[in-house]
Amino acid sequence: MSKPTVDPTSNAKTGPAVPVNFLRPIIQADLDSGKHTQIVTRFPPEPNGYLHIGHAKSICVNFGLAQEFGGVTHLRFDDTNPAKEDQEYIDAIESDIKWLGFEWSGEVRYASQYFDQLHDWAVELIKAGKAYVDDLSPEQAKEYRGTLTEPGKNSPFRDRSVEENLDWFARMKAGEFQDGARVLRAKIDMASPNMNLRDPIMYRIRHAHHHQTGDKWCIYPNYDFTHGQSDAIEGITHSICTLEFESHRPLYDWFLDALPVPAHPRQYEFSRLNLNYTITSKRKLKQLVDEKHVFGWDDPRMSTLSGFRRRGYTPASIRNFCDMVGTNRSDGVVDFGMLEFSIRQDLDQNAPRAMCVLRPLKVVITNYPEDKVDHLELPRHPQKEELGVRKLPFSREIYIDHDDFMEEPPKGYKRLEPNGEVRLRGSYVIRADEAIKDADGNIVELRCSYDPETLGKNPEGRKVKGVVHWVPAAESVECEVRLYDRLFRSPNPEKAEDSASFLDNINPDSLQVLTGCRAEPSLGNAQPEDRFQFEREGYFCADIKDSKPGAPVFNRTVTLRDSWGQ
Repeated sequence: MSKPTVDPTSNAKTGPAVPVNFLRPIIQADLDSGKHTQIVTRFPPEPNGYLHIGHAKSICVNFGLAQEFGGVTHLRFDDTNPAKEDQEYIDAIESDIKWLGFEWSGEVRYASQYFDQLHDWAVELIKAGKAYVDDLSPEQAKEYRGTLTEPGKNSPFRDRSVEENLDWFARMKAGEFQDGARVLRAKIDMASPNMNLRDPIMYRIRHAHHHQTGDKWCIYPNYDFTHGQSDAIEGITHSICTLEFESHRPLYDWFLDALPVPAHPRQYEFSRLNLNYTITSKRKLKQLVDEKHVFGWDDPRMSTLSGFRRRGYTPASIRNFCDMVGTNRSDGVVDFGMLEFSIRQDLDQNAPRAMCVLRPLKVVITNYPEDKVDHLELPRHPQKEELGVRKLPFSREIYIDHDDFMEEPPKGYKRLEPNGEVRLRGSYVIRADEAIKDADGNIVELRCSYDPETLGKNPEGRKVKGVVHWVPAAESVECEVRLYDRLFRSPNPEKAEDSASFLDNINPDSLQVLTGCRAEPSLGNAQPEDRFQFEREGYFCADIKDSKPGAPVFNRTVTLRDSWGQ
């Protein structure tokens, strides 16, 4: 498990410890030396799925550093594979970035805006003898590429003349050939120990409608040919990406050195966020959605930002989590409990309190007057008087949770038992006198008595240890509560020894839906995305899609217990 990393130069005299980010001194040095007068970063997602928790770290790094040093960040969609892209994903990505609390500079940008320029630069490379059209099939190309220990060999089409290559490339662009029939490759070094420099593909034929350019193109540039040149066009100063692109950096620089680009950005790599009990592969997340293992990209069990949002996570908690993890070049796995710690910390400080009985058991207080109602006031937050109070009517009939009464309790039990007493939260002390059962022996109702002298004070001559939550029977609001848990049983769902597929590790208990729950009256007007601490139960959020005034649906964000901290 990775623990939070902090800057060791911080101390009590200079202020709170700052999470480690090895890029800070690099950027500061570039500004101090005059190499750059303003930093420009970018976040370049592919619009082929929803953003996940790993993207959150990249967003926080790129946008956060720009904010810290007075720079700007571009949002640029890497839209070079139209067959897998969709406007739905574009809209969701924009929404997630704004929800996290960041704003990009200027209009949204697309790599497809630069397709004409990229095409012209590809032609320049052909004219310079640095690119060629290759007719090898994908299978043949794989064979010619070699291995990590054996060099590749030159394609028989590598020495075509400039004129031939220009003609073949023009015909590719004109749509004369089927998908996969030919590619344009950079002519670098098939014997290079870096596999990315073994004549990488620059353009593929794809007869696909593009969501931005329509049917203008049937050839599309690959990521490695698109990314660096797009950075250069936009004047990106620090191209920050994850470590899997470190071996791509020589190719990034090769293209920039070979072309008349307006700038030469520098690429920096940091370790990606690996979170246990979690899948962050877009392909596998899409598989979960397509095969209906979950209810969509925003299912609260998904590792997508929209899923975390719907579950009740706050932008601040995710930003804080990314800060706690730190930005370095050391790969490791972060415990999911660390993320839960962050949201607990946020909600403990900010979520108003309320009571909701998940498994209602009716209680009749036999010595309480039938026509009497006490209008109680309970704080909305124990440490924040400015949040005010909530009003709670107390009368003869209430609900408590079924789990808060046992006929034969174990040792140390501090809830209600026959002839035992508990305090109702913010109210009176009651005693269990009789349990009413149905024909099958199930307890369906409790008959209790209350001590009228115990409102706001302890009973005389005896000590009551237990406190249980409750709601009024008549005025409470019926609601649905969804108890979410981790989607996977294994810390490493993709490599668990007892499974052939990550799907084998899906937790069958990751969602439990409780209907007929009873919430205190103040929750009847809960708005979607309102967050609460349900006393003794956990932190909950009114569902974004399904919750309605008068008929709320609450998602459990996280339990009360801080397992990571312990």
